[in-house]
Amino acid sequence: MSASTCRAIHALPTAGHTECDTSTRRTTAPRYHPSLTTTVPKEFVHRASIAEVMLTAWERVDDNRFTVTAQWPRGHSFYANVDGCHDPLIAAETIRQTGLLLAHAEFGVPLDHHLLVGELDFTIRPPHFRVGPTPPTLQLDVTCTKVEERRGTLTRCRVDVEIRREGHLAATGGGSFTCIGPKIYQRLRAARIPTGERAPAISPTFSETPRAVGRTSPADVVLSPTGQPGRWHLRVDTLHPILFDHPVDHVPGMLLLEAARQATTATLGHASLPLAVTSEFTRYVEVGTACVIEARRLPASGADHEETVRVTAHQDGTAAFHATVTIASPTT
Repeated sequence: MSASTCRAIHALPTAGHTECDTSTRRTTAPRYHPSLTTTVPKEFVHRASIAEVMLTAWERVDDNRFTVTAQWPRGHSFYANVDGCHDPLIAAETIRQTGLLLAHAEFGVPLDHHLLVGELDFTIRPPHFRVGPTPPTLQLDVTCTKVEERRGTLTRCRVDVEIRREGHLAATGGGSFTCIGPKIYQRLRAARIPTGERAPAISPTFSETPRAVGRTSPADVVLSPTGQPGRWHLRVDTLHPILFDHPVDHVPGMLLLEAARQATTATLGHASLPLAVTSEFTRYVEVGTACVIEARRLPASGADHEETVRVTAHQDGTAAFHATVTIASPTT
């Protein structure tokens, strides 16, 4: 198991002292602090802010199975509560962080390598997503499959995750990622980032009405209207404190997932709890280049309490991202 150890440091007599005034001497007994909790190192999950780290510990079960613990805040500045439940997209972020953590901490991927998400999906069970009186402590049972290595270094992997809350299965999901070394990444990105520097900060375009996409603040809206039904421009604010927790040279995957959620809300005309999301990232979405988000409602699948929307992101005439979002109908 990977864990932190606490060591008590006791003061030693200064060299040369042979006497001690027992009348003023104070003896302090060692203190025991059981069940102390902290986050995993933020570098392992590619976060700059400790407040955005969801994972608290991990343990290897066997070669490809692990137990990870996590905690979700009762309220979050961006992943806001939905219908009295934790935002399901925080489950997606937790799964994303789990893959990164295990790649670095257990499979030895160096911290300067880039981990690119190819797929990310989750399905939740609403009764176990309710916001309670305290932040929930979660247990993630993780299985790593499709593990590929080259010269002893992990190059590709999928994680399948079961998220349990107080023993109850709250969500299932998973994701796949590819590991790329810094030199290969620089060559791969040289055409877009010739100097090797980060993409510059850009000002966001005019936002869609927050209410139309299920948001309260224009700063959190990631869609800009085009005047055409079911079609928006992706709105990228590189200064957003959560979506751009640290500088990156492309649009983050979590921003695209949020765009899919917001496009779903706008398409159906109401905000509701996302029950399931499947997504595929097929190419980089570049910062500073126009990206079009398109959404269309899918035919009913037979479940009266669910509605489904297919969302696609296009850039330079090519599809770069797909997502299918299933949400609860307002009658449930």
